[in-house]
Amino acid sequence: MNQRKITMSAAEWKKRCESEWRLQGAPMPDSLDWKSVCDAKPLERNLLKNPAPHGLNKDTPPPEPDLPEVPTRGPPQFQPDGDFSGWTTSTEVLPYDTSGIPAGAVVCALPQYSWFSMEQVVDLKAEGLWEELLDDFQPEIVIQDWYEESQLHESIYQLHVKLLGADKSTVISEHIANPSEDLSTYSHNWKEVSHVFSGYGPGVRYVHFQHRLKNQFMMEFNATLFTGSSVMVRPTKTSS
Repeated sequence: MNQRKITMSAAEWKKRCESEWRLQGAPMPDSLDWKSVCDAKPLERNLLKNPAPHGLNKDTPPPEPDLPEVPTRGPPQFQPDGDFSGWTTSTEVLPYDTSGIPAGAVVCALPQYSWFSMEQVVDLKAEGLWEELLDDFQPEIVIQDWYEESQLHESIYQLHVKLLGADKSTVISEHIANPSEDLSTYSHNWKEVSHVFSGYGPGVRYVHFQHRLKNQFMMEFNATLFTGSSVMVRPTKTSS
């Protein structure tokens, strides 16, 4: 039996997008290719690539460290293992901290720490969002991340997210998080870090997402893990 292919008009695609994302009141110019916008699904999906490079899920507790009976004697390691495709990575090895060592004390080994940085830049227009929506409606841009609680150090995680203009250098809004860990108790769970950008003003075209996690090397390598990084645009807006 012959089946007739149904082709939707531009107006029908626009109405579908408006209905699916509940965008009543948002600017939706007729000049846009609404079929392409709908296919891109720019709203309410994670715009970051590869959000869990360690293959872990926040709904399952982080794995306990696998400590061998005999420490390995290999070269120092400062970068964790994982598939970091989609991320730009860098490592900063920190100097040894000798501040708490009494004068004249003999030290056999000291832990050495490093920051492992991962960043991505999200091109909002390339993901399907349009200028009138970003400038006039200014939908909420929601940031979420999960990192592994540990007793590795009092500072093991930092987050810096910037909303950038078209030149990729003008910072329109930003959020910085640098939580401290409670070293008196052991709670090996995922710890959430989140922020909602709203009322940020016109001109936003990019989101620069960067987080840093601290690692330790002393005979063995101990990494701070993360998972569930996300940048999402909600079809809602609130006052700043």
